[in-house]
Amino acid sequence: MTKRKTLIRAGLGLIILFAMLYSCSKDPAAPQQTAQVAFMLTDAPCDYDHLYIDVEGMEIHSDSNGWENVEDFNAGVYDLLELTNGLDTLLCQVELPAGKLSQIRLILGDDNELIIGANNYPIKTPSAQTSGLKLNLHQNLSAGTSYTIWLDFDACKSVVKKGNGDYSLKPVIRVYSDSTNGKLKGVVQPDSLPTSVYAIDGSDSFMTITNPDGFFMICGLDGNYDVYFEPSDTSVSDSLMPNVSVGFGQIVDLDSVQLN
Repeated sequence: MTKRKTLIRAGLGLIILFAMLYSCSKDPAAPQQTAQVAFMLTDAPCDYDHLYIDVEGMEIHSDSNGWENVEDFNAGVYDLLELTNGLDTLLCQVELPAGKLSQIRLILGDDNELIIGANNYPIKTPSAQTSGLKLNLHQNLSAGTSYTIWLDFDACKSVVKKGNGDYSLKPVIRVYSDSTNGKLKGVVQPDSLPTSVYAIDGSDSFMTITNPDGFFMICGLDGNYDVYFEPSDTSVSDSLMPNVSVGFGQIVDLDSVQLN
């Protein structure tokens, strides 16, 4: 009888042990698998003096959590024309559940202004103020990984001149991440000559304007591009550099580009 009781007790002990192990593996309080994501604001430049954009907030949509508001967000009025040729600024850094990040919604305020010379033009975009600018992303996030996502605000395409001489804001924003961020850079000579630089892929084109030292950088590229240089001085000939390959994660340096 004693031996039988011992076996029963041993069997019960194993059952309790397995139950405890199973309970731990199914613990609903176990930490969620997450990824760190930084959202940066940058700009494709245009021939204005300043373009101030009032950025008030952001919402993020993931397949697991749906729409969520970003609490720790660097709201403010940003001069987009200071964020060109590879410069950017941090909007927020958030911890998100691993899985698919499908959309983001950028909320703009009323304090948007375009400055051309001595003229100031208040500009508005009512749809962005009420429901936000919805941007598709479709980025898969792996647990324990850090990502950077850029919101590339195209100043030239976003500002529309109206018939009465005023301007309106219809934001055009390109979203890209680490996985699609190939970069093309170089220095245009003579460096005293502002030059528009285009990376053209079929019907798509991405543009920047050289810095005072002639430097340029175009980000968010992945493919083969015809690179076109258009100097502001019509006495200097434009130039075309065909079929330049830029892969994601690459920085392609064209070195010094001489215009004659």
